[in-house]
Amino acid sequence: MSNTNNRLLVRVILIVAVLGFLGVSLIPILAPLSSPHSSATNSSNSGENTSSFDQKSKIEDEIRGYESVLKKEPENQTALKGLLQSRLQLLSQKKPGEVKPADIQVVIEPLEKLAKLNPENSEYAVLLAQAKEQIGDKEGAAQSYRAVLATKAGDLKALQGMVKLQLSQKRPEAAIGLLQDTLAAANQANAIKPDAIDVVAVQILLGTVYGFQNKDKEAIAVYDEAIKKDAEDFRPVLAKAMFFKDRGKVDEAKPLFASAVALAPAQYKDEINKAAGVVSSPDPTPSGSPSP
Repeated sequence: MSNTNNRLLVRVILIVAVLGFLGVSLIPILAPLSSPHSSATNSSNSGENTSSFDQKSKIEDEIRGYESVLKKEPENQTALKGLLQSRLQLLSQKKPGEVKPADIQVVIEPLEKLAKLNPENSEYAVLLAQAKEQIGDKEGAAQSYRAVLATKAGDLKALQGMVKLQLSQKRPEAAIGLLQDTLAAANQANAIKPDAIDVVAVQILLGTVYGFQNKDKEAIAVYDEAIKKDAEDFRPVLAKAMFFKDRGKVDEAKPLFASAVALAPAQYKDEINKAAGVVSSPDPTPSGSPSP
């Protein structure tokens, strides 16, 4: 069981690592709630506590101010955005174990309003879905993702979020179906609006899900198809390299990482080299013959 969960995490990380180069991220809006709360616990502790108390009081005053405005103007977007930001700041001061579903619910309320008021901006709906996931409302999260994908089939953040959700529910076939349908609609969608669907990015997601199912042949075939589609695009090359790295196939991964570095724009080369570093340095895990 734990091995399956570990493989799921690896797959999701691969999705983030590869598509992250597109400026697309799965990092949730409530990231501070799921990561260790950074705090210095040494001699400055008491000073920090005082500062934290003052900051909390200031944020609570801001929240009351925004709530007062919204009582008179329920759709005031400046107040809604300010309320959302302030409540998130307040949540970020809590340690992960201290956060209750009711605490996250107060973030969901302004997000729901902002999503309704800005249907053309999918960011709010995606953030709403992420927040609902965190309180265990999987169906609510799925509805938010579907609402985005109904009008923007190629929205990568919504696609990533929906795929991640389906994988966490052990529904890989549903994720595959979603991605295959998206690819099937790509030609028509891109004819109407160029680049409405990033075919290569969707193929990378599909390959990742195949890998999650241990359908290695299908995964490699999808990556190869994406590489053939655009020989100058580093993303599918990197995806295939990371797939082989995950499988412990050092000899196959190394030249692909090298190709990805050669193809990638300068701003991405360091990140790719960092990802390849695990492969290029000797590792105790069983793999091919080590290279110096």
